[in-house]
Amino acid sequence: MFLAIRELKHGKLRFTMIGVITVLIAWLVFILSGLGNGLSTLSAATFKNMDVHYVTFEEGSRASMSRSLLSESLVKKLEHQTNVTAASAMGATMGTVFYSASDGKEKVDIAILGITPGSFLEPSVIEGKPLQANKPLEVIANDTLKKKGFKIGDTLEIEGSLEKIKIVGFVKNETYNHLPAIFTTLDKWRSIQFAAPGSDKGIEKPVNAIMLQGEKIDPKKINQHFENTETVTKAAAIQGMPGYKEENGTIMMMLTFLLAISAFVIGVFFYVLTLQKSNQFGILKAIGASNRFLGKAIVSQVFLLSSISIVAGILLTYGTALILPDEMPFSLNTQLVVLYALLLLVVSILSSLVSVRKITKIDPLQAIGRME
Repeated sequence: MFLAIRELKHGKLRFTMIGVITVLIAWLVFILSGLGNGLSTLSAATFKNMDVHYVTFEEGSRASMSRSLLSESLVKKLEHQTNVTAASAMGATMGTVFYSASDGKEKVDIAILGITPGSFLEPSVIEGKPLQANKPLEVIANDTLKKKGFKIGDTLEIEGSLEKIKIVGFVKNETYNHLPAIFTTLDKWRSIQFAAPGSDKGIEKPVNAIMLQGEKIDPKKINQHFENTETVTKAAAIQGMPGYKEENGTIMMMLTFLLAISAFVIGVFFYVLTLQKSNQFGILKAIGASNRFLGKAIVSQVFLLSSISIVAGILLTYGTALILPDEMPFSLNTQLVVLYALLLLVVSILSSLVSVRKITKIDPLQAIGRME
């Protein structure tokens, strides 16, 4: 460690350049992580927030709410299945609402989610009051709508429908398919979704899916017991959200390439430095320095430089998050930040092993000869 610190102080310019590049790489990794987490949050925050373990869809729907249609009567039957502690139906549809603005009526795209009031699917309100079964006109909405001018007591018109809804409460972090979620009763949701005659396919009290609680549920037994059903885990249901898998796959691919490129860049930097100092390393080996001692010096340099650079990258990322506009889908997850920081550090240390391998091949006698 002593040799590593002495050399870092001596070659300030070279190591500063390497540090700046590492900072930029770390900054970019964390920014992409925040964007990826923000996009996935917008896409499936409501699903992620739900205290459910499994979801029952219509068979062949590929775990997609938009392709599934079941009868609400299935809820009672599922509640009596082995290891099922609770079950509740849910419906989802996209819509557009009108609201009064200073320059006339404005339109806002929303996700309308039908649930049973008081069930485990209903999120806690942060302002106002929760849903009530005997008041289907009332809804609770995601608090991001407040920034668009929505407030408690507003009555909204739904485009393409004669239905109206009234906001009585706000919830937090509830988005579905990149849109702010509005929760209503199942009956109200059905009156909006199946306004056209025959659109419910003749199903009695149709819903899109039934959420199940119970960690030890056997989905295969449920599928065998009930025809035309497909029960999957909550994680699989999230993957079935429109565009969710593709968005996360793209972000993960970019992060993977970025980590690979960072390993290559850092490895090249230290390998070139090792080549430039091959004579000095040879002299040190000639006077008794072991390969282990010199290898530790290289790894210590990389560890110190990378650690400082990664911390600087984290600080820059959190600073960036403070100035980004609210419209940006940016959300930092502390656990992911720590994970990617550790990955960057491991990648940096592994890349330094290329230089360590070069040191073991240096011949001290040849180094002395070149020095003479």
